[in-house]
Amino acid sequence: MSNNTQNITSFGSKCASQLNKITLTIFVLILYFSAGLYAAELNIGTATADITPKLPVALFGQFHLRIAETAETPLTANVVALESRDGNHSLDAAIMVSCDLLFIPDKMRDKVRDEVHKKLPELDTRKIFLNATHTHTSPVLVDDEKFSFEYQIPEEGVSQPEEYCNLFAQRVSEAIVEAWGNRRPGSVTWGLSHAAVGYNRRAVYADGSSVMYGNTNDPGFLNIEGMEDHDINTLFFWDMRGKLIAMTINVACTAQEVEGRYAVNADFWHPVREKLKKRFGPDLCVLGWISAAGDQSPRPMYRKAAEERMIKLRNLNHLEEIARRLVIAVEEAYETVNEDRYVDVKLTHKVENLSLPMRLVTKGEYKFSKAEQEKYASQIANDPEAANKLLARMTWNRNVVYRFEKQKKDPHPKMDMEMHVIRLGDVVICTNEFELFTDYGMRIQARSNALQTFVVQLAGPGSYLPTEKAVNGGGYSGVIQSGVIGPKGGQVLVDNTVKRINEMFNAKK
Repeated sequence: MSNNTQNITSFGSKCASQLNKITLTIFVLILYFSAGLYAAELNIGTATADITPKLPVALFGQFHLRIAETAETPLTANVVALESRDGNHSLDAAIMVSCDLLFIPDKMRDKVRDEVHKKLPELDTRKIFLNATHTHTSPVLVDDEKFSFEYQIPEEGVSQPEEYCNLFAQRVSEAIVEAWGNRRPGSVTWGLSHAAVGYNRRAVYADGSSVMYGNTNDPGFLNIEGMEDHDINTLFFWDMRGKLIAMTINVACTAQEVEGRYAVNADFWHPVREKLKKRFGPDLCVLGWISAAGDQSPRPMYRKAAEERMIKLRNLNHLEEIARRLVIAVEEAYETVNEDRYVDVKLTHKVENLSLPMRLVTKGEYKFSKAEQEKYASQIANDPEAANKLLARMTWNRNVVYRFEKQKKDPHPKMDMEMHVIRLGDVVICTNEFELFTDYGMRIQARSNALQTFVVQLAGPGSYLPTEKAVNGGGYSGVIQSGVIGPKGGQVLVDNTVKRINEMFNAKK
């Protein structure tokens, strides 16, 4: 056989071998895809609603009545609607709404869902969740004599809670319908950065007591009670043209920098949004998510003079300084991850009512609360004008008396909480309704099998959920008046949240 013939035969054998390998590879890929490789189109829609109240309006979040005559910033509700689709088939959905409010009453959430259902009857409205940024310069939302914070709001000349809730439901439902209607194929990615925004606000003393915003320049001061979380978790959403259309910012700090003012104000979220819109475009939708931060706030507990000096040297006010730190962290994450985008991510959204054991009221707590209730009631009876300063303190204690009396009939009371767990690609979003102490968020994140875990608190009525340390230390946020769920219920919340997360990721950790 000639050398040419041998070369041709050898070349043919190699081609046949390569062809067999290619055929085998294609066959394996077909099997792989048919075995359930997830590939679906992510559709994204956005909208923003102006939820600024009619003025004057009573403000929520302090023990005394405050009437706002002015709005220093607008309040907004920002909506991102997600849908996973396989061709014409909808696989799952999540509609996320961040609101510049103190918390989200169940009644108001349900009113929003009812309005959406009228316009979008095909949509499962339980896939809508609303969270609050916890600004204390937003309207009173509840007018109920059994609520723990009651205010004597003038009946004339001041916007009433029911009136505001109706306005809110109308505008937010319209924004949800708009976001759902404008959803289009897009992409998403996630990022992690850090910024010192929230600080643990509970000081511990040598006698074992804890005090929120307690004096740290005290010989008896020992330490700050709990951990601090400076993580900034972010999600970025683009349309198919590559335009950034939305982001979520998950920070363990409630919006309480200007909490004592007598004016409507979205707190630090307003300058954050304005700065980000200046960078990425005026139509950018920014959702503020508060991570577990029941014991954190934007106020440092020590080194205050040094912090103040640096803020002044930058020619900023405190809101601008917080915004500066947050925007730097967000931009850093964006620059790192913006080329790592995903269009075919898995979207799974589970909603359930979780039954939590309530914190039991002891006889001692009942006696103390009843005495406090009667004391303030007597002062108000003697001076009706004192109700502006004392009514909320009276009802704060009265609520404990109600709870103790109910315990006589039901010694093992429970409370249902709506919980959302959403898998989006490699990350997970999980909600709770509380001002959840930071330790609980750390437990959830540490045990989660997701690459990144977004804990979103105040997706509901909201009360403090303290740790065992806080309960033992006492003080506002740790005492029985501050919340209906205690450490036992907190651990049930953690365990069930982690269980639902890890079911979605099908792995042990």
